[in-house]
Amino acid sequence: MNDERNPHADLMGHESMIRTLAAQASAIWPQEEPLFARYALAPDCRIADIGCGSGEITSRLARMYPRANVIGIDILEGSVAYASRRYAALAPRLRFQQGDAFALALESGQFDLVVCRHMTQTIPEPQQALAELRRICKPGGWLHILSEDYGMLHMMPGKLDPDRLWHEGAVEFGRNTGVDTRIGRRTWTLLRALGIEELRVDYVTVDTLRVPRETFAAMMEAWRDGYVDAIGEHTTLSSAEARALFDYIIASIRNPEEYAVWHVPIVSGRKPLTG
Repeated sequence: MNDERNPHADLMGHESMIRTLAAQASAIWPQEEPLFARYALAPDCRIADIGCGSGEITSRLARMYPRANVIGIDILEGSVAYASRRYAALAPRLRFQQGDAFALALESGQFDLVVCRHMTQTIPEPQQALAELRRICKPGGWLHILSEDYGMLHMMPGKLDPDRLWHEGAVEFGRNTGVDTRIGRRTWTLLRALGIEELRVDYVTVDTLRVPRETFAAMMEAWRDGYVDAIGEHTTLSSAEARALFDYIIASIRNPEEYAVWHVPIVSGRKPLTG
């Protein structure tokens, strides 16, 4: 994790990330999909998904808008290659390319919708990347930012306290690796500072009532497999403690007598027609 712009590159490239993104898409998309109606996009709109990862949501957007031109950008060559292979049937209308969210090789003002999901908590100085998203968005176009916040996970305490994993693990891990894992609560303010208008904050509720328990548990298992060693290296929690907390949470999610929830902020707004 020594790349200044992508300090979590090794974690993003870990095999568990494919499982993470698949489980997150299954959990989040059913509640997120209706939000896109407010943007009233034209059938032949142009959409950019920045930090697209494995293309889970990029492909869903391409199917939602069957006449749209959609591009997914990710900094990792492996993610771009994976997404290009998996969704080859949607090419050339859907394409993927490698790119740096801090310096996108895309012309200004060309996209009706710019999407960025699950990325802001993994990068330093996210306001710079958000400024790039604004730049490539058309005047009057929309930004749609899913911005994670690891202070918004709540599980039932018992013999272990799950809050330790998020506060002593995830939040401290972010602080010690130069990122903000509570960026979700700051994203509205950052977009407001960029002059984005008609700002809204919606919450997807990933919980044991709205999401199948196995889907929620699969997401936590993927997080565990990708992050326990890094948490042990960069926080006061040992890898063994982090694993035990993850396993406790996973068992709780699978327990039909217990409740767990992750509130996921989605911040959206429109680029001004002028300025």
